[in-house]
Amino acid sequence: MGKLQNKVAIVTGASKGIGAAIAKAYAAEGATVVVNYASDKAGADRVVSEITGKGGKALALQGDVAKAGDVERLFAVTKESYGRIDVVVNNAGVFAFQPLDQVTEAEFHRQFNINVLGSLLVAQQAGKHFDAKGGAIVNVSSVVSDSPVPNSTIYSATKGAVDTLTVALALELAPRNIRVNNIAPGGTVTEGAHTLGMIGSDFEKQIVADTPLGRLGQPEDIAKVAVFLASDDSSWLTGERIAASGGLR
Repeated sequence: MGKLQNKVAIVTGASKGIGAAIAKAYAAEGATVVVNYASDKAGADRVVSEITGKGGKALALQGDVAKAGDVERLFAVTKESYGRIDVVVNNAGVFAFQPLDQVTEAEFHRQFNINVLGSLLVAQQAGKHFDAKGGAIVNVSSVVSDSPVPNSTIYSATKGAVDTLTVALALELAPRNIRVNNIAPGGTVTEGAHTLGMIGSDFEKQIVADTPLGRLGQPEDIAKVAVFLASDDSSWLTGERIAASGGLR
């Protein structure tokens, strides 16, 4: 029996990258998974097909986590479809690196709305839909939350906010047996890393040089930690931040 057998999990931003890896890992451990996406329907459908092709259960649902109405619908459809919600992963996020003199108000709000407000709205709905047994909320932060790199002012600030949000929610929701924990990945090979131009760059070489285990992470490395935080193996953990970074600080 898998570690997440009979649980229903929502993974936001799960059409690719770390979110897709988490969704597939959860399904492999027996969970029914809702693969949330904002715009990449094809990617979400591929994740669902891979899960169902291996005998798992999954459903793709569109929704912008920065919009309260979309988040409410995401949870309502999940509850209607499967009758319960046990685990929520706040993975949806965006990033852009730019020097300070190029920072715009629009970019500030784009990143904070999705990375921070989105995490808060999803947690709010989780609190409303978890049953009396409680549940698990897994947030996804980054090592830049406390070790920023140049040109990452907005993104680093959003992830610092996610770290603090995790602790505040853990304290507030603990009496209801809702655990809230946080994964902080280091450099990871994702579609976003390719889009940013990190892969093959001097920046990648520097990250690898600074990482004690000597490589970039893979989405599956992060997914293993997400399985742990969603399972009963971590039943005595809440408010924690686990750096899944190969030792990068």
